[in-house]
Amino acid sequence: MIHLKTVQDLAVMTEGGARLREVMRSLVLDIHSGMTTKQIDREAERLIRKQGGEPSFKKVRNYYWTTCLPVNEQVVHTPPSSRSLLPGDILTIDIGMYYGGFHTDYADTIVVDGRSDAKNDRFLKTGHDALYKSIEKARVGNHIGDISTVIEKEIYGHGYFILKELTGHGIGRELHEDPYVFGYNYRPIEKTPVIRPGLVIAIEIIYSMGTEEIAYEDDSGWSIVTADGSLAACFEHTVAITDEKTEILT
Repeated sequence: MIHLKTVQDLAVMTEGGARLREVMRSLVLDIHSGMTTKQIDREAERLIRKQGGEPSFKKVRNYYWTTCLPVNEQVVHTPPSSRSLLPGDILTIDIGMYYGGFHTDYADTIVVDGRSDAKNDRFLKTGHDALYKSIEKARVGNHIGDISTVIEKEIYGHGYFILKELTGHGIGRELHEDPYVFGYNYRPIEKTPVIRPGLVIAIEIIYSMGTEEIAYEDDSGWSIVTADGSLAACFEHTVAITDEKTEILT
């Protein structure tokens, strides 16, 4: 069941998204080589609570951290650890905040210390651009499949691979709600949900440089990696759709 949001709901989620955006901005400014991902996680929680929120991810059963912090071949759901970042590492910061009874969800992928090469820069630019191009399709009267089509075209069109088992999602009073927002066309567009006023979704671009296949890194059941060890990235925004406009909340 898709839970459409009221004007009042959207006002709260807009404020929560703005506060989460400020958390991410502050967090990214301080990330550098030599830090552990545990240190980043502790700072993320401090910033969220300073903003009057709670860590969304700590409300997920058996997940005890504020962030997911995949590095390089790690894709999503990677818990913070004592791993120290190296210059040039590809780091995804995935973070959610619960504020005023609603969740917002946000992910960005960066290069540690800003040290990269042309190959990795092209890879990350593709995912970043795909996110914003797909958001343009998130408007009343379109279908969720219109969003999926853009993601598929952009990622495969640049020679990369969508990790099809991982998707975006609806979001609101629960962190994960209907509908799924796939990164590819799993059925004809007209058979996917229609976008209606009050829909709030987390659109995620989850892709890799070398494969569609994923694996679990260890027995914890959390950290997912690319099966071939190639680089992965994730870009995500929480987006609200009304009759008048589409708004990026995070």
